[in-house]
Amino acid sequence: MGTGDACCSTHLIDGDGEFNPTGLDNFTKEVNLGTCGLSYAVVSIMGPQSSGKSTLLNHLFRTNFKEMDAFKGRSQTTKGIWMARCVDIEPCTIIMDLEGTDGRERGEDDTAFEKQSALFALAVSDIVLINMWCHDIGREQAANKPLLKTVFQVMMRLFSPRKTTLLFVIRDKTRTPLENLEPILREDIQKIWDSVPKPQAHQETPMSEFFNVEVVALSSYEEKEEQFKEQVASLRQQFFHSIAPGGLAGDRRGAVPASGFSFSAQQIWKIIKENKDLDLPAHKVMVATVRCEEIANEKFSSLTVNEEWCQLEEAVQSGPVLGFGKKLGVILDTCFSEYDAEATYFDEGVRTAKRQQLEAKLFQLVQPTYQSMLGHIRSRTLDNFKEAFEKALSRGEGFSVAASHCIQASMTSFAEGCADVAIEQANFDPSKVQDKLQRDIDEHVASVRAAKLAEVTAFYEGKLNVALMEPVEALLDAANDETWPAIRKLLKNETESAVSGFSSALAGFDIDEETVDKMLASIKDHAISVVEAKAREEAGRVLIRMKDRFSTLFSHDSDSMPRVWTAKEDIRTITKTARSGSLKLLSVVAVIRLDEDADNIEKTLSLALVDTSNSGVKDRSITSFDPLASSTWEKVPSSKTLITPVQCKSLWRQFKVETEYSVTQAIAAQEASKRNNNFLPPPWAIAAMIFLGFNEFMTLLRNPLYIGVIFVAYLLFKALWVQLDVSGEFRRGALPALLSLSTKFLPTVMNLLKKLAEQGQNLASADGPTNPPVESRNSGNGAHGHSNITSSASSNVTSSGNGIEYSRFLQEDKVK
Repeated sequence: MGTGDACCSTHLIDGDGEFNPTGLDNFTKEVNLGTCGLSYAVVSIMGPQSSGKSTLLNHLFRTNFKEMDAFKGRSQTTKGIWMARCVDIEPCTIIMDLEGTDGRERGEDDTAFEKQSALFALAVSDIVLINMWCHDIGREQAANKPLLKTVFQVMMRLFSPRKTTLLFVIRDKTRTPLENLEPILREDIQKIWDSVPKPQAHQETPMSEFFNVEVVALSSYEEKEEQFKEQVASLRQQFFHSIAPGGLAGDRRGAVPASGFSFSAQQIWKIIKENKDLDLPAHKVMVATVRCEEIANEKFSSLTVNEEWCQLEEAVQSGPVLGFGKKLGVILDTCFSEYDAEATYFDEGVRTAKRQQLEAKLFQLVQPTYQSMLGHIRSRTLDNFKEAFEKALSRGEGFSVAASHCIQASMTSFAEGCADVAIEQANFDPSKVQDKLQRDIDEHVASVRAAKLAEVTAFYEGKLNVALMEPVEALLDAANDETWPAIRKLLKNETESAVSGFSSALAGFDIDEETVDKMLASIKDHAISVVEAKAREEAGRVLIRMKDRFSTLFSHDSDSMPRVWTAKEDIRTITKTARSGSLKLLSVVAVIRLDEDADNIEKTLSLALVDTSNSGVKDRSITSFDPLASSTWEKVPSSKTLITPVQCKSLWRQFKVETEYSVTQAIAAQEASKRNNNFLPPPWAIAAMIFLGFNEFMTLLRNPLYIGVIFVAYLLFKALWVQLDVSGEFRRGALPALLSLSTKFLPTVMNLLKKLAEQGQNLASADGPTNPPVESRNSGNGAHGHSNITSSASSNVTSSGNGIEYSRFLQEDKVK
């Protein structure tokens, strides 16, 4: 590549003042200026037309600016401003060749472009070469003094101190030594500075705050070319590391980073062309703002498509990622480092502000993923807490102790998870998620506490149900004067036992005293409600209970044996006693007596329902007020009333109706018993029989055989009586008894005769051959045989001397 190609010369501003942004952008890319940061320098040259500026630049920086052809005469060669890169000079040095001043082509009055280009050169350059003829030193109108005066004045008004180096290049030096020329030149420059009107802020500001003044002299190029080239080569060495400390522009200030040079140059020229005030710091901030924002946007865009970030974001959607904070921190660090590297040379305030904006955008980008991670950790911690809490309770730990330990462990685990997720650069606050986790844990603990308390409450309520229901039912069924005292004692004992156990169970739940008191009161109320509910239940079936008690007392004696309604039983007294017992049951069940307040319910019921047979009661009931004609009991609140007086009266009426049948049946059974057991004739009949039968009695005494016959007839009658169960048959009534006996009489007689025959045969077998067989003696004559059997039986009875054996025979026959 030749020198001309390496310098990449570009026409930056044409002769009409039009800026070439495309050419500048292409130039920036070709020379790779954007990567230089602040390590670059801008050198411009200004001076009279045809003063050899382009020739100096080409020899000094090996550029290829167009030079004037001396053989064609002196004329304008450079139009506008050209730009090129120095070849083989470090750092990267950009050269701007300005159109010459005081040219005849623009005329005497067209000096606007000269001032604009000179101001532009001072605004963007670190080093400004002022090309001047040696013989112009000391002249008032030479050496660009009018132009410098105007530029200095504008610089004072528009720019803050930037410290630009003004390098005066004295061309075609004479024999006058440079040591003599330099003081004159510096004095002239100082006079120009002193004569320039200054703003109030820079009244006392020395020129050294704005400019460094350097002077160099060169021999004539045309007359002493070799000497000129040697001097130029020596001068070239001063541009190596020109921005380093001690270099030509070593103390420069307010340099624009290389990546913002293109934008900065365009904006400066635009403002100069529009004749607007140019405040260099403001312009620097503007350039830094635009460029830093571009860099920030580039880094943000690059992160959004970063493969590691995309994978991390996708992984978080599925579940927690171990080391999330460190992984994301590395990605963000890389992004911020790249931004800092590219924006490091821009204005620090703007750079920092844009970095903060980039951080905010990146943090906003990653925050949803961070929140998702916190959500995963919160859910996992909550699940672990629930599991650990359940296990702790199942091991028998106290509720409050288990809750405290599990909560502490869970919050520690969550804090560790937050530390793993924490992004060092972001400083996100997980307190909201932590608060939500705490609320979720508290809600779960509260729900479990409520469930456990419900279980404990249900357990002790169940114990009260078991301990009270059946005993209260049994006590109410017994219904006596000690029923309600016994119920109160039972209620007190069981309630105290339940309250004691329940209070001990509540001690592990860490509940405030007020709540404990309420729950204990609830247990007490439940015990009372159980008793009251059972009492109401028993009151609902009091009629059945009354009938059962009446039946028990009426049908059984004091030994609980069934009554036999003989003539000795006093049915009236028994009925009254049974009804009094039933009335006692009604009076006991009528109201709830959990308080020890006395009442007169039993007396009222007794007077109104049982003692109505007393003299004068009937008349009183007609003329006076009925004590049961009311819906309330005296001294008893309605909430404790189970059966009202009116209901008691109705129940008693129904009770009497439904038990009347039992009394009637008892009376009928007693009458039947009396009839069945009355076998003797009336006394007058006995006296008449003795008086009228005296002769017959004496006849029997005179003939003992009649007595034997009568005795045998008695035995046969007795046997028939027993076999036919005459007394049992007549208990069912006379007519049914007669019908039954008429059907059983003949079979019974035949059966009795058969038994007698078998008994006689057995006796004959026992006597041996002396007594012939019955069959042989009685063959062919059934009637005779029957007579023999009867005679044998009679003989057997007679020989025994008593009726024992025959009675035993009758009993055995009855059993069979």
